[in-house]
Amino acid sequence: MELTHLNKQGRARMVDVTGKAETFRTAAAEGLVRMSEETLELVRTGGAPKGDVLAAAQVAGIMAAKRTHELIPMCHPLRLTGIDLHFTCEAAAVRIRAEVKCKGETGVEMEALTAVSAAALTIYDMCKAVQRDMEIDGIHLCRKSGGRSGDYERKW
Repeated sequence: MELTHLNKQGRARMVDVTGKAETFRTAAAEGLVRMSEETLELVRTGGAPKGDVLAAAQVAGIMAAKRTHELIPMCHPLRLTGIDLHFTCEAAAVRIRAEVKCKGETGVEMEALTAVSAAALTIYDMCKAVQRDMEIDGIHLCRKSGGRSGDYERKW
């Protein structure tokens, strides 16, 4: 399989998408922030010292998805048409799910993964005053649709 982000000299390049068709594309990603039940209760109730953890994480995820091309060197700037994050409080963890949409020449997988990553880091930042040993875990692509490579859905 050819690595598309390398030129003939083996150096990094941004893939040329000039000839690709503009299609509707979606991606969803997930990840976890593991924490104690006590910290999770602060997240649930809004009692964390820095305020509403999930509201801050929501905005951070949206902002990060919009700026993915500034953080990941070979990503194209995209006109995103939709970004949403969902948070689920589980046993000693917050599950983060990001869903991103666009109509363009390249996919939005990196934007969904970046949204989850930034939201997870924000949760950590908002809660570190009460717990420093939280873990960010399992960030992964759940599904993607659109484009030449077709649809993908994680099987496990």
